[in-house]
Amino acid sequence: MKLYITPGSPYARMARIVVIEKKLANRVEIIVAQTRVTDSPYYRINPSGRVPYLVRDDGSGLEESTVICAWLDHLDGNPVFGEPPGAAAWEARRLEALARSLVDGLAVWSREMSRPAHERSPTTILHETHRSRRLIDVWEQEIDHPLMHGALNMLQITLACALGLDARNPDFQWRAGHPKLSAWYDRIAALPSFTATAPPAAK
Repeated sequence: MKLYITPGSPYARMARIVVIEKKLANRVEIIVAQTRVTDSPYYRINPSGRVPYLVRDDGSGLEESTVICAWLDHLDGNPVFGEPPGAAAWEARRLEALARSLVDGLAVWSREMSRPAHERSPTTILHETHRSRRLIDVWEQEIDHPLMHGALNMLQITLACALGLDARNPDFQWRAGHPKLSAWYDRIAALPSFTATAPPAAK
């Protein structure tokens, strides 16, 4: 199988972490895609141009990180990243959606900052800055939730990939005033699957 990624994408990082955690490295080839350029050869593989994108053994493709992560998790018939049973499943969905909101907003912010300075929208940047601050404040409290501790799960992966975007965006300064969240992240970020997929620093 072929997993197309870009090194700085938090969405692609989620899939790469699952590949490592599920010990699928010998079955999944990681390929860096060329995105956001005119006529990239990658667009003939994935017309949307987004990452991650998984081309399965039968040649069919899967797009969108949650779909790809779930498929990889079920590949061996022993999924470990699925939702917990019963009412806890809704708590997992609630928290994962909260983490996904942070990732999505930071992705918009990062894309805006990647534009030439004269093309950036100050309104968009300010909006995403404020959104991230509100969500970080919420997560300082939610990080005590039992689902944020114990065995690694998708909502933990999603939140950690969001917080790790401080390497890509120096203006995303989330640690001050959030000691519990910082301690939690430092523990997760030290896992081999996270160190192996750490995003490159912004240039």
